[in-house]
Formats: sequence, C-alpha cells, structure tokens
Amino acid sequence: MTSTPPPSALDPRIAARLKRSPDGLVPAIAQQYDTGEVLMLGWMDDEALHRTLTTGRCTYWSRSRREYWVKGDTSGHFQWVRSVALDCDADTVLVKVDQVGAACHTGARTCFDADVLVENADSGDVPVADADSGDVPVADADSGVPADDQ
Repeated sequence: MTSTPPPSALDPRIAARLKRSPDGLVPAIAQQYDTGEVLMLGWMDDEALHRTLTTGRCTYWSRSRREYWVKGDTSGHFQWVRSVALDCDADTVLVKVDQVGAACHTGARTCFDADVLVENADSGDVPVADADSGDVPVADADSGVPADDQ
C-alpha cells in the first residue's frame, strides 16, 4: 500500500473522519456482539471498511499478502457484522460481530486467550506497573492508586 489510500466508495463523511496510519490503515477490533469477548485485531483501509459496512461481513486488508480478505471465505469461520463504531479519536474501528467458529488463524476462538500476561479477576486488585523499578505493585481496586502510595 502507499501512503495515499486507493479510491474507495466509502462515504466521504466517514473517510474524512478517519485517522489512518502512514500506510493508510486503521486497526479494527472484532468483538463478539452478545458477550463482549474480544476476538481479534485486523487492519482496514477505506475500501475494507466500505465493504464491511455494505456487505455485512468483515473485510480486512492483509499487510503480509497485500490483498483484501473476507473473514470466513477460506476458513468457514464467518464474522457477521452487527455494528460498527469509531473510537473517540477516529483511529480505531470496533466491529461487533456474530462470530461463527474460530476467530484466530490458529483455530482458537479468540486471538487473546493463549498468552495471558496478567489475570486478577477474582482478587479485585489491579496491577500497576512501576516504570522505575519494574515492580508491579498492587493497586487499590476502588481508587486505582498503588497500595504503596496510599
């Protein structure tokens, strides 16, 4: 891709709002519409977003293959679009989908379940990284302030 996106049929009002990377792409997060489960991250240019908005199926730009791909065309693991939103900076797309089968190319349901770095769902404590020491003090779940700083 070049730094100038190719012509697209994307609504010019949407295109004018997008903040793209130098290669003309925006990250697109796919999330299961009914559970909130984060499934994967892909990349879209204006045309991929246009196709996603108009076909009801997620279309992404493959940075490695340098071509469009529609989720499910080869794997059978479709993403049926339920809603599409821009974040507050218009530099990320959130696509809420009804995922059929695996979202990850490895065959896993989500790309984010195999390498969990921190998980404290049961403790109520939230780790806060200390940039100076590399330590991870425990933060008070209510205030968000590291316990050492209270």
